[in-house]
Amino acid sequence: MGGYGCWDHYHESDTLLHSLQVLAALLDSSVTQDIICDVGMPVMHRNVRYNCRVIFLNRKILLIRPKMALANEGNYRELRWFTPWSRSRQTEEYVLPRMLQDLTKQKTVPFGDVVLATRDTCIGSEVCEELWTPRSPHIDMGLDGVEIITNASGSHHVLRKAHTRVDLVTMATSKNGGIYLLANQKGCDGDRLYYDGCAMIAMNGSIFAQGTQFSLDDVEVLTATLDLEDVRSYRAEISSRNLEASRVSPYPRVNVDFALSVSEDLLEPVSEPVEWTYHSPEEEISLGPACWLWDFLRRSKQAGFFLPLSGGVDSAASACIVYSMCCLVCEAVKSGNQQVLADIQSLVNENNYTPQDPRELCGRLLTTCYMASENSSQETRSRATELARQIGSLVTGKFPRFSVHGGSSRENLALQNVQARIRMVLAYLFAQLSLWSRGVQGGLLVLGSANVDESLLGYLTKYDCSSADINPIGGISKTDLRAFVQFCAERFQLPALQT
Repeated sequence: MGGYGCWDHYHESDTLLHSLQVLAALLDSSVTQDIICDVGMPVMHRNVRYNCRVIFLNRKILLIRPKMALANEGNYRELRWFTPWSRSRQTEEYVLPRMLQDLTKQKTVPFGDVVLATRDTCIGSEVCEELWTPRSPHIDMGLDGVEIITNASGSHHVLRKAHTRVDLVTMATSKNGGIYLLANQKGCDGDRLYYDGCAMIAMNGSIFAQGTQFSLDDVEVLTATLDLEDVRSYRAEISSRNLEASRVSPYPRVNVDFALSVSEDLLEPVSEPVEWTYHSPEEEISLGPACWLWDFLRRSKQAGFFLPLSGGVDSAASACIVYSMCCLVCEAVKSGNQQVLADIQSLVNENNYTPQDPRELCGRLLTTCYMASENSSQETRSRATELARQIGSLVTGKFPRFSVHGGSSRENLALQNVQARIRMVLAYLFAQLSLWSRGVQGGLLVLGSANVDESLLGYLTKYDCSSADINPIGGISKTDLRAFVQFCAERFQLPALQT
């Protein structure tokens, strides 16, 4: 199973095309042969965008299952991009794009609320948010004889959230019997969310396999050997469940001449239940943000972090998270993760570098600075200095200069950006004190002046005029603003605006 997070949705206009190209590559790959694959992607059906699971086997698409409950609170805005499929237990024919028709030799495939029937079992698919809804699809699917539920999720990390995931999955299989396969995205989305893995395999209320919650590995494969007869005997013993099952409306089924088991499997030993191992909240704080920082750093292609140390708890905690990240990187390299090794070599610009000591690595990736003022105490300075020494973060001892004074272009640009950012700091100072200077109550809202072109291109200095309480021109292009200024010069008789 594979999926994608909400931040991936339609930040490029050609997302649909890219998704189809990836699906075509997967269909055509020898790696996916003789495996029932379940992939998440956007699908346009009758000019409506749906968030879907595409299930395929041996270069044939078996069905497309659109998501029926969309996440639209907190960090998620799926309704901004997608429409939920609202017709329970109904399907239509989806006409495949030509690139897929040529590959699969299929013109149409079933699209809708449908399950897959193999020679030996029945498989249903939930999608992310549907597990968390009051009436999850797995309830009626299980009552209709679906024995295996798959769920590929994009669930971000929150402290203690693993407890909720495990409770939801174990309760689903405890009340109704069955096997539940939960996969979850891993890594950061390029913004503020971190998807923490935490995959699991459950059956009849027990966990049989636990995936790592925090890992620098891009891919993790989780397996368990389970007996379908255990599901059937478990369900047969619950008379209240069977009474409900006798009244349920049947799901449309897509039949496929394929079996998940073979006769030789009778000799295979089955997996034993495992006790889920939870991280403490302190461990989660150490590991989750550290993984997020690593993913953000390697994707940004920057060379490390800078952190002002105040000697207080907050900045010390941030420094500790970076040090925890360095520990994870060293452990991953030691365990043979070649991708992490390649990433760290690229970041430090040394092709032969192999990190072994987290303190040494932290010295390369983290630069700290104690920014003293006349109000700073010797105690906070000492704490900041000692923490920096213990985790190995750098002190440079160098002073930048403008190019007119012999500085390099990098020094010159950095100092110019400082001037821009100081304007933002002073703007907030004046906004808070201007009315005070007049003897008037209240404060002022700081207005921004960064146009939409700068925001889209990233051609701006962070935290200068792009940082404000509100920005009245944030959605207007430079071209339209020039025309607007000329309009104002004439309409309001402002000759200073004339070009």
